Amino acid sequence: MKVLGIDTSSMAASIAVIEDDTLICEFVVNDTKTHSQKLMVMIEEMLKISDIDVNEIDLLAVCIGPGSFTGIRIGVATAKAISHVNDIPIVAVNSLESIAQNASLSDKIILPILDAQKNQVYSAEYKYGKDGKFGGIETISDIQIKEIEALVDEIKNSDKEYVILGEAVYKYIDKFKELKNVKVCNSIYNVSKGSSLCLCGINKFRQEKDIYNCYDIKPMYIKKSQAEIQYEQKHKEV
Repeated sequence: MKVLGIDTSSMAASIAVIEDDTLICEFVVNDTKTHSQKLMVMIEEMLKISDIDVNEIDLLAVCIGPGSFTGIRIGVATAKAISHVNDIPIVAVNSLESIAQNASLSDKIILPILDAQKNQVYSAEYKYGKDGKFGGIETISDIQIKEIEALVDEIKNSDKEYVILGEAVYKYIDKFKELKNVKVCNSIYNVSKGSSLCLCGINKFRQEKDIYNCYDIKPMYIKKSQAEIQYEQKHKEV
């Protein structure tokens, strides 16, 4: 089974192709170009150098958020278009479980964090599912939005050990370095990876979870966009 993964939920755009649990190719581009400028170029080039035709893809895995509202829409729209033209099922993977997969072999609690602005982060807890039927990661707690100070206090007062990763690590690194029960991942693991997304997608597909067609897959928006907030404020004033 060939799986194409697409993740544009953060600053980095990442795509990959995995065949039968073997990584064929992966692109990660973390630059200033918009996802709309680079995503299709990346996909076309990756398939070309991998000598894979798009109609050979059996499954799509796409990151549905949380993260950049614009980025998520671009990734999901691209997956929907490829799915529609080629009649390929899509597995929905959230941003945090995809990043958690980067540290899937850790024996500690895996805690991915993403910036939610205003001193808040998206967070969730995972663990390595070595005793599970399909391996990979298992969810301990669902996605929440937390004040960074509240999250730090929660970790400090816990008897658990954590490995922390994700783009928000860069923003709050000084706070986590002070905690004795925390290990912070190397920078290369803090960026979303298409290969991790594909592995999550494969595990979900095997478990028959979160599988959609091009019509019913939707982005995950946990909080309102700044544009929506400003729109509501403007109309309240009127």
